[in-house]
Amino acid sequence: MKAFAALRSSTGGVCSRSVAALGRSGLCSKVEPSFGLLFDIDGVLVRGKTPIPAAKRAFQKLVDTKGQFLVPVVFVTNAGNCLRQKKADQLSHILGVPISQDQVMMSHSPLRMFKKYHDKHVLVSGQGPVLDIAKNVGFTNVVSIDMLRESFPLLDMVDHNRRPKLPASPVVNLPRVEAVVLFGEPIRWETNLQLIVDVLLTNGNLSSVYESRHSAHLPLLACNMDLMWMAEAHSPRFGHGTFMVCLESLYKKITGQDLKYEALMGKPSELTYHFAEYLIREQAAERGWSQPIRSLYAVGDNLMTDIYGANLYNRYLEDRLARNRRAVANLRSGTGLSIPQEPEPEPERGWESELASPSATSCKSILVCTGVYNPHMELPRDADRCIKETVFHGHRDFRFDPALVEPESIVPDVDAAVQLIFEMEKFGTAV
Repeated sequence: MKAFAALRSSTGGVCSRSVAALGRSGLCSKVEPSFGLLFDIDGVLVRGKTPIPAAKRAFQKLVDTKGQFLVPVVFVTNAGNCLRQKKADQLSHILGVPISQDQVMMSHSPLRMFKKYHDKHVLVSGQGPVLDIAKNVGFTNVVSIDMLRESFPLLDMVDHNRRPKLPASPVVNLPRVEAVVLFGEPIRWETNLQLIVDVLLTNGNLSSVYESRHSAHLPLLACNMDLMWMAEAHSPRFGHGTFMVCLESLYKKITGQDLKYEALMGKPSELTYHFAEYLIREQAAERGWSQPIRSLYAVGDNLMTDIYGANLYNRYLEDRLARNRRAVANLRSGTGLSIPQEPEPEPERGWESELASPSATSCKSILVCTGVYNPHMELPRDADRCIKETVFHGHRDFRFDPALVEPESIVPDVDAAVQLIFEMEKFGTAV
């Protein structure tokens, strides 16, 4: 298969040619860019709390002498356990360039668009300042897992040391839960799994018993589908996607029905890239750049999130462009003898109405070898037969497609990625 032949190829060839071609090229800050950059963080810029050396070199190429970015840049991370400003401060320290919170997109950032849930009583799961994060993206009536546990102490029974010493009566001072938002992996998985299942099976009323019918459950929104992510350890670590697999399995085992999501956010969802493209446009407008941003480049280390997501969004952009061209062709044909056809309707995506139409027409994926992706990994010989079972770690609701995990380019690190992009765009090179 073409996709996996590309993965088997040497990573050095692509990058070394790019570096040699650019050398110590100078940058011209007066040139308006027509492209934007989307950077993953873990495995691309850092591993855990340890900076990757190539990251600082890469970002020295992206700013002028005043520290202003030469191209619009957005950091797209599936992390969701802190506020954007804190992440921006961390990145500024790591990269040695000023980063604003408007350049940071957490996995939960698109929740700002789901305004119909902002006034509902919402249960949030995760770790870190989840209540503050929920309020920061627009939710006004929020309850945490710990708050539920305090009000209903008899529900959390797995840890014998945390069981109440005496029978307790529920403290009924919390309103009925109307929706559930999963921000990221929690600390006590057993407590979160138990109480989330309780909420779903009681329709948000924990004072009652499980409902006998499970044809539908409360709206469930989830951020960050990463099964694994790369920290300082030699091998990838469990991510929120692993917690979601546990929740889905428990719900199915108990009810016989599949758990349904109202929305999935974070890479590789189209929603995430659509919102990131919007942030790129906003950044370009704020800088006064009049040239439309036509190309996006997404740099990541994970085939199943970064590459899959960028390619999925590229497919969406290509389909959208093709529909527009057909609509124009149909209108033109109306001047002749043929009967003009109605423009093809776009597939319904409720979140699109919250944002302006994208100006980008392509989103190219670039894979680095400093994180989850291992260029020396052994791939199955018969990819058509067993690649899904062997390699695909994507979420249950995303269909496996080998073309979506094939990167546009494979490079050693983020510094090589930036140089390759500049070469492809003929941007910033000395003439």
